[in-house]
Amino acid sequence: MKNKLALAKEWTVEAGQYIRDNMNYELEIDEKTNHTDLVTNMDKSVQDKLVSHIKGKFPEDNILAEENNLRHSVEKGNVWVIDPIDGTSNFVSQKDNFAIMVAYFENGVGKFGIILDVMKENLYWGDGKKVFRNNDELQKPKLNLKHSVIGVNSYMYRTNDHGLLDYSENTLGVRILGSAGIEYTKLIEGKISGYFSNLSPWDYAAGTIILSAFDYVTEAILGGNPKYDGREKVFTVEKSNIALVREFIN
Repeated sequence: MKNKLALAKEWTVEAGQYIRDNMNYELEIDEKTNHTDLVTNMDKSVQDKLVSHIKGKFPEDNILAEENNLRHSVEKGNVWVIDPIDGTSNFVSQKDNFAIMVAYFENGVGKFGIILDVMKENLYWGDGKKVFRNNDELQKPKLNLKHSVIGVNSYMYRTNDHGLLDYSENTLGVRILGSAGIEYTKLIEGKISGYFSNLSPWDYAAGTIILSAFDYVTEAILGGNPKYDGREKVFTVEKSNIALVREFIN
């Protein structure tokens, strides 16, 4: 396990350097489902590099990843979950606020998660027991929900989806960053107290594993654990705050 984590960190840092070295070349940009759902040649190239590394070292392991329809249940065997560029719209428009995310599961149990803030070159990682930023161990943040801000999905917020706007009025406000990976780094650092969005498994897998060390949990807004098999509305908060959040989120 330690070998896999060490290699995954190495491969993720390498992928981040590859993006920084090549991001100023002209991008090939395609729309998937609509004009805001973008994929670039860089997304595909980064994913191909990560998958090649994994399959080269661990050919029997499985992949669940955003691009190229790589799908596998996290409940079955050894599964790597990859988001090659989380926040592609930010990558295209801002050249900032995007992340690489890698998570690893064994028969449904999350073993480690990695999030790289590509432009800040900060690597967040954890095994469910401890949390690190680069080589520095981080401590659990102490937050007062009423005196903190939350990260939200813009559409869910402005439409008061499942009472999200109502809940936000009991906090200091909201922040919208456009990247689940970057939002999870803000949770890790205690800069937001919760994150509410409509996500796919590769968007929340790594953050969920890392933050479990701080006793944070990810739940489906409709109730129960996320299904890890498609897009669904989820939120991540400290476990002790679930009941309070559920007073508003319905």
